[in-house]
Amino acid sequence: MWIEILLLSKLAAAPMHGYELRKAVEASTGHTLSNNSLYPTLRRFVDAGAVSRSAEEQEAKPPRHVYTITDVGRELLHDMLADFPADLALNEPEFLARVGNFAWLREDERARVLGTRERALTAEHARLTGLAAGQADPWSRAALHHVLGKFDAELRWLADLKTDPREGA
Repeated sequence: MWIEILLLSKLAAAPMHGYELRKAVEASTGHTLSNNSLYPTLRRFVDAGAVSRSAEEQEAKPPRHVYTITDVGRELLHDMLADFPADLALNEPEFLARVGNFAWLREDERARVLGTRERALTAEHARLTGLAAGQADPWSRAALHHVLGKFDAELRWLADLKTDPREGA
């Protein structure tokens, strides 16, 4: 779902053709989208009425398709951002796609997303702490402690985001 969120959020800023969308997503996330994920997603959005597609003529080239978000697409974007199911809460791209678009959400909706991630990280932290405590192999234990350190850092970041988003930057 994170790819859908990123595409709709970029189209919410301005109409774009496929190549521009790919570059805009990469510039804001570091993720490179393949044509195999980009164009089928755009086709589904067009079929659902979330995005419109128009042909833009080019000199001595075939026309390129420009995609524009619709009101239906803006509603869909908002709903996808605000809905952060617990089963996706440990998925980092899903979470970061939402945080990167928090401007679309109300404060209470942002707090719900952050709370969902915090609960998932806390539960996974407890599970991994138990595994690390029982791990006889020092290398495995070291790897688990490394992961736990990442969770600790993110939990601190989440606390910062709850108080002042500029602190989490």
